[in-house]
Amino acid sequence: MRLKLNWDSFGIATSLACAIHCAILPIIVSTLPLFGVNIIHNPAFEWGMIALAFSVGTYALYHGYKGHHQSFFPIVMFSVGVLFLVLKQIFHDYEVWLLIPAVLFIVSAHYYNYRLCHRSKCASPHHQH
Repeated sequence: MRLKLNWDSFGIATSLACAIHCAILPIIVSTLPLFGVNIIHNPAFEWGMIALAFSVGTYALYHGYKGHHQSFFPIVMFSVGVLFLVLKQIFHDYEVWLLIPAVLFIVSAHYYNYRLCHRSKCASPHHQH
C-alpha cells in the first residue's frame, strides 16, 4: 500500500505554521533572546518559510491545474498570497497587516484547488492521468 501525500493539505499546514510563527510565536517565546536564541524576525528563517510555502504551493497548484481542473484561479490567489508574504518581509512596519491577507489567500488557494480536484471525480486529488 503506497502512502500518498495530499499537497494541498500540506500547503495549508505550512501556511498555518507560518502564520502561527509570525503572529503567536513572538508572544509565547519572547524570552528566547535571553538565552541567545533568535528565530523571531530571523531573515533566514523567514525567507526559508516563504520558500517552503512557495515550493509546496507551486507543486500542489500546478499539479491540480495540469492534471485535474485547468482552473487558473487558485494559482492567481496563491500568487497574490506569496506577494503579500514578500511585501511583509520588505515593509516590517506593516507585517501583521500583510501577513493576514497572505495567509488567507494562500490557504484559500489550496482549499479551492483541493475542492476542484475532488470535483473532477478522481479517486485521489493528486492521481496522475
